[in-house]
Amino acid sequence: MVRMILVTGATGTIGSDVVRQLAARGTKVRALTRDPAKARVPAGVEVVRGDYGDPASLDAALAGATAAFLLRPPGPDGGADAALVAAARTAGVQRLVKLSAIATGDPASGPSAQWHVDGERAVRDSGLAWTVLQPSSFASNTLTWMKALGAGQPVPNMTGDGASGVIDPRDIAEVAVRALLDAGHAGRTYVLTGPEAITVPGQAAVLAAVLGRPVPTRDLSPDETRDFLRTAWGMDGSRVEGVLAGLAFVRAGGNASVTEDVAEALGRPARTFRTWADDNRGLFEAS
Repeated sequence: MVRMILVTGATGTIGSDVVRQLAARGTKVRALTRDPAKARVPAGVEVVRGDYGDPASLDAALAGATAAFLLRPPGPDGGADAALVAAARTAGVQRLVKLSAIATGDPASGPSAQWHVDGERAVRDSGLAWTVLQPSSFASNTLTWMKALGAGQPVPNMTGDGASGVIDPRDIAEVAVRALLDAGHAGRTYVLTGPEAITVPGQAAVLAAVLGRPVPTRDLSPDETRDFLRTAWGMDGSRVEGVLAGLAFVRAGGNASVTEDVAEALGRPARTFRTWADDNRGLFEAS
């Protein structure tokens, strides 16, 4: 059977890189997106329309697939992952790789800790070969600082001295690709982090060194953070409180874990935040 891999969430940060890396290896790839007209994929990649709320579209997307990368938008599951897993089983898919998140199932990290619990369970109970990826905070999250930097303002620090094992998204995608192609990763849950735990001021200092100009930060109290989330990010009350719980978890040191799982999966160390900043310098310089 010719190997064909379905990538859901194929136009986002991780999904698009998974598509690129698979295509570069000569693997047959089908990219699932809600709006194929907007998809930008390498030559030879098949683009199909699909939505977690449209079971028929998922059945069509999975037809002929031998493996699938499961990535859905952030938020409560609502049974979406279980439905996709069931459809994958029916379609004869042999291998599943699910993108989850660090601290999944830990109530101390707030409501988002429950977003992937049911999906992880569905994947592990599927009867198929499976791998679960639980990445820490993305290095690319600092791209949200560009607006403040462009306006000559300090970037908001909502987590105080709390550090995170910040990871380069390219490493997440590369582990996903290995797990999709290599049976040796089956039955594994990888907690993916960078090689060090780093604070927001620490990331700002690295970025300042790369750009050759100051990148100041401004510490926000929980109340100031609440106002910022409402006014700058347009969040409503319930969502704000959930995000605040997650930020408090980081502030208290709950996200400072550093693992060797990237190195174990890839046979090389995880990229540093400095490497990510160097490689994305041009994005900040344009801000």
